[in-house]
This record gives sequence, structure tokens and C-alpha cells, in this order.
Amino acid sequence: MPELSRFLGIVIYMNYREHGPAHFHAEYAEYEITVDIESGIVTGKFPRRALNLVLEWYALHKQELADDWQRARQQQPLRRIQPLE
Repeated sequence: MPELSRFLGIVIYMNYREHGPAHFHAEYAEYEITVDIESGIVTGKFPRRALNLVLEWYALHKQELADDWQRARQQQPLRRIQPLE
């Protein structure tokens, strides 16, 4: 699973073999969520503070995430995305 970004203990990644809708995954300790790229709808459980950080990062990089989703569908290398600072 290609890692797109890593910040404050949170790992963001996207899988090549998954089907739509376009989404990415985030892991933090034993927690995992999936975030729909178009709507921002979150599935799974995350501590509130970590979730807020992921959603802030998502808002800043929504287009880059959509571009990486298209690259993944075409089996092209994904581009790393700047971590939240």
C-alpha cells in the first residue's frame, strides 16, 4: 500500500487494487479510517484530535488526492503529498 504522507503519527495511504468511489486511508496507532475524496465522508474510528488533523490535511490536498487516485487506477506511481505542519 503506497504511502502518500506521514505526519504526527498519522499515515496516509492509497491502494492500487481498490474500486470506487475514490478514497484514501489513514492509520493512527490501532485506529483506521477511510475518507471519500469527493465528499469527505469518513468511515471508521479515529481519536477526535487525529481526525481533525486528517480532515485539515484533506482540505488542503483534495486535488492532489484526486490526481493520485487517477494515477492508481492507471497503475502509475503515486506522488507523495506534503505532510501537515
